[in-house]
Amino acid sequence: MILDHKPIHLPALIRIVFPNMGRISISCLFPASWHFSISPVGCPRILNTTLRQIIVIGILAAAVSLLYYSLVVIRSKYGRSYRDKKFHRYLARVTDTEATDTSNPNLNYGIVVDCGSSGSRIFVYCWPRHNGNPHDLLDIKQMRDKNRKPVVMKIKPGISVFASSPERVSDYISPLLSFAAEHVPRAKHKETPLYILCTAGMRILPESQQKAILEDLLTDIPVHFDFLFSDSHAEVISGKQEGVYAWIGINFVLGRFEHIDDEDDAVVEVHIPSSENKEAIIRKRTVGILDMGGVSTQIAYEVPKTVSFASSQQEEVAKNLLAEFNLGCDAHQTEHVYRVYVATFLGFGGNAARQRYEDGVFTNTMFRNRLLGQQIGMTSESPYLDPCLPLEIEDEIQQNGQKLYVRGTGDFNLCREIIQPLMNKTNETQTSLNGIYQPAVHFQNSEFYGFSEFFYCTEDVLRMGGDYNAAKFIKAAKDYCATKWSVLQERFDHGLYASHADLHRLKYQCFKSAWMYEVFHSGFSFPINYSNLKTALQVYDKEVQWTLGAILYRTRFLPLRDIQQENFRGNHSHWRGFSFVYNHYLFFVCFLIVLLSIVLYLLRLRRIHRRMLRNSSSASLWIEEGLPPQKVPGAL
Repeated sequence: MILDHKPIHLPALIRIVFPNMGRISISCLFPASWHFSISPVGCPRILNTTLRQIIVIGILAAAVSLLYYSLVVIRSKYGRSYRDKKFHRYLARVTDTEATDTSNPNLNYGIVVDCGSSGSRIFVYCWPRHNGNPHDLLDIKQMRDKNRKPVVMKIKPGISVFASSPERVSDYISPLLSFAAEHVPRAKHKETPLYILCTAGMRILPESQQKAILEDLLTDIPVHFDFLFSDSHAEVISGKQEGVYAWIGINFVLGRFEHIDDEDDAVVEVHIPSSENKEAIIRKRTVGILDMGGVSTQIAYEVPKTVSFASSQQEEVAKNLLAEFNLGCDAHQTEHVYRVYVATFLGFGGNAARQRYEDGVFTNTMFRNRLLGQQIGMTSESPYLDPCLPLEIEDEIQQNGQKLYVRGTGDFNLCREIIQPLMNKTNETQTSLNGIYQPAVHFQNSEFYGFSEFFYCTEDVLRMGGDYNAAKFIKAAKDYCATKWSVLQERFDHGLYASHADLHRLKYQCFKSAWMYEVFHSGFSFPINYSNLKTALQVYDKEVQWTLGAILYRTRFLPLRDIQQENFRGNHSHWRGFSFVYNHYLFFVCFLIVLLSIVLYLLRLRRIHRRMLRNSSSASLWIEEGLPPQKVPGAL
């Protein structure tokens, strides 16, 4: 029994016949000869279709696959990359913690020796071959040994102790260089730059002694080591240079020198110094740094716009505080030109400030005692009441064989008031600590990181490290200062404070909290509601050293070598766009071309089909089951 079923007509697109599941017939609004049927018995009939049908079906399947890939796979890939950049930018530097592949011939190395006042440390850095884009900096990372530990070594004492015997300096520094030589592949030694940069300890020596030490290094090191070491690679750097290097290091690690690739990235309008182009450029906002050590405090931040001066004297001072430099590999390109303000304030570190405070307390108390005939502080029964020490703590101040007995009252607000004169502020405009010139900070569009004492004051005891909030900090500091010393000791014994916090930290936490607060808000004039300060010890779990900024700055011209070898890439600022992997827009262009080709091919087939209809009126639109197909003249 044969059942005859009429097809079901769908709206102008497809018609399908369901003859009791015996046969499926599909017809589209394509040329009639493309019709084909699939049946359980006659599945091989699809093989009877013309070659053009199979080709078209294959192209359509490929187009659908490409579309799926573009919408799902690429979107997923770039979407995930975007989320990682936006919320977990540090994931991009996870490889920083992996062991360095010293077998990679394309890896370059650089060495920096930090000769400080108490000792010298050597850092080994590495970076892959430059990508050829003149707008990108070298991707410098700290070298890690096979155990994934940073290649760093420190020796004591400081290099300045050899001021009277400079001929011994080479022997002193030799263990550091031997250590580096063991980690850098032997074949790379001759092309590995070595920089020996001396800081605070050497700065205080007479110039003649500095020169003698440097000459010994420049004479003896090339005899025993093959590193790239020229006269300019050994130097006593200024505090200004050290501050600039520290600023470069933190911003490099945070990715602030990269191109703007995220609409959520904070940007800043920059007027390039000494540029022929008067128009401002828009680039990523850099971060400023605040670093309060034991002896000094330092501030560094970018000054994006041209500054004005209140007087010619102020302009002269500013020349020594503003640094203009180009981090780019091409001196003619101004994209990476930065103007940075750097100021170092000796005597404004946490310990030095406390010493100045105690000196003032001792002098003033003794003077009042003589003037008024009092005995305040002369015995433990009548101590000097210090608002900057925790409540009921007992302490002593000794000077010139005399002793002043002190007892804490823990009054945070009074402590702030007393230490105000130590800021040495003046009434001049655009000045900070000690009356030093400070260009205006655009507080609404700025971000700062606070290191050393900024972090210790907020985290070690108060446990508030990270995002700084002045109101919360004041409350926590007040509560701490007003807590009895015996209670604080009990909390310390129970391990409620940071593991490296000791009794010295507990003792002077009240004073240092007030000092940090006043330096930040009164000295540097940051508003009370400023919310873009982050206190930190490390960035992305890594200690950021100024030596990273030094190697980045001093190797900034090296990429030109690679760029000149790849001119066909370097001539286009977006050469990565020619790679399918890096530019998904190219993929969509290819997809559109394929789709257009399919449409043109279908139109051609339709024209051929119409010609066939004109030449043969006997051509049938449907092939009946069981009947042989008619011969159609004019084969494709």
